[in-house]
Amino acid sequence: MRNKRRSDSMVSSRGGGGSSSLCKPSFSTILRFFIVLILFIFIFNFYSRGILEDEQNLNVSQQLPQPHDKLWEAPFSDGLHSCLNPTSKYQALQGGDHYITVRSNGGLNQMRTGIADMVAVSRMMNATLVIPELDKRSFWQDKSIFSDIFDEDHFINSLKRDVRIIKKLPQELDSVPRARKHFTSWGGLGYYEEMTKLWADYQVIHVPKSDSRLANNDLPLDIQRLRCRALYHALRFSPSIETLGKKLVERLRSRGGRYISLHLRYEKDMLAFSGCTYGLSDSESEELRLLRENTNHWKVKKINSTEQRIAGLCPLTPKEVGIFLQALGYPPSTIVYVAAGEIYAHLSDLTSRFPNVLFKELIATEEELKAYSNHASQTAALDYIISLESDVFIPTHSGNMARAVEGHRRLLGHRKTITPDRKGLVEIFDKLESGQLNEGASLQHLVKHLHQKRQGAPRKREGAPDGIRGRARYKAEESFYQNPYPECICRSKHRT
Repeated sequence: MRNKRRSDSMVSSRGGGGSSSLCKPSFSTILRFFIVLILFIFIFNFYSRGILEDEQNLNVSQQLPQPHDKLWEAPFSDGLHSCLNPTSKYQALQGGDHYITVRSNGGLNQMRTGIADMVAVSRMMNATLVIPELDKRSFWQDKSIFSDIFDEDHFINSLKRDVRIIKKLPQELDSVPRARKHFTSWGGLGYYEEMTKLWADYQVIHVPKSDSRLANNDLPLDIQRLRCRALYHALRFSPSIETLGKKLVERLRSRGGRYISLHLRYEKDMLAFSGCTYGLSDSESEELRLLRENTNHWKVKKINSTEQRIAGLCPLTPKEVGIFLQALGYPPSTIVYVAAGEIYAHLSDLTSRFPNVLFKELIATEEELKAYSNHASQTAALDYIISLESDVFIPTHSGNMARAVEGHRRLLGHRKTITPDRKGLVEIFDKLESGQLNEGASLQHLVKHLHQKRQGAPRKREGAPDGIRGRARYKAEESFYQNPYPECICRSKHRT
């Protein structure tokens, strides 16, 4: 009986014979269900959209340059690239039984550009170039020979279609009379065609100075491209220098990823030569004056330091560099590699603002640098490599290295190079000193505005300023090696 009741109950609940209130939900229950469902869908869509927007914003923020990224970005190069190959009119090497010997003068980069000039001169005069002798009498007293600094075989082989180059003058010519010729500064093609008359009386011409032997402009396109091939490709540093230079670049990057190479020309010889003593003590100024007086080949002995500084002819001081970098927006954590010799004084004025200031001695081991001690040109080659590969290069004075590195970086895609407007900055620094201006937003605006167009963007090489006439205009022109555009940088279809 009890089992029958259970069966009847189950049947009635499954069938339609039971009470309707137990089998069918009420209208209010259905309404509440739909309201809850709609609310659930609304809330789900709301939060899903928020998550999606957050993801989209994250992706966009990763794609857009962040404020600090703009400090490191290379300028827009508009599709420009290097073009160093000869034109279709370039004739094959003819060769000849005439020889040019050279004593290169100056520091590393003055010698490098001078050697590139002499390659082009040898081509124009149809002469064989003997591997140049390097300067051993300059301020640095470096005894290095050519093969200590450069890859000699690479230099010879890479230019074999342009100029015949040999390591030594043939022994039978050692005793023959040589024409000792100081070629004129900024000479052009016509001048060197005239100089070929010397071959009528001499088989060997000796050139005692190699710097600035060629004009910056108005030379045949193929001669200009040969100069670029000689400097940027043929004059490769020796394998040991190249290897260590690349190691030091990797170590710098391991510290912070990106770094500034600062060519801080606040060195004793530079300050003495230029007569720039602003910010130095009386005893330091006197030491520099005596050095200038006792250096015979520095012709100018009396220099007004104030006038030099106002004219923008002095390198920035360490303190001024620190203010400058901060005004540009670089944070104190920035890695700053100092590509220079021993800084004369007041480096703490820079390191107080940028603690991560590094030198070769801090990133290379003592053993690695041992081979380069007392060889300033070889250590300068390390600085050149590190500066060339830096994210930002900033020279504090427009010397030979500054010009050479800037030109090379232009050739490699216009890598960011900030050239301080020293004359304009002096006015700003003086206002800071007098209290007319304070560090902060106003200073940043002034400095950034002053340097908007001084960051290595593409531009054609500048001629001499208006009003300069005669031969003086050649010296006033922008250096070919500082900016080899347009001859060695172009928009042609075929890259070289």
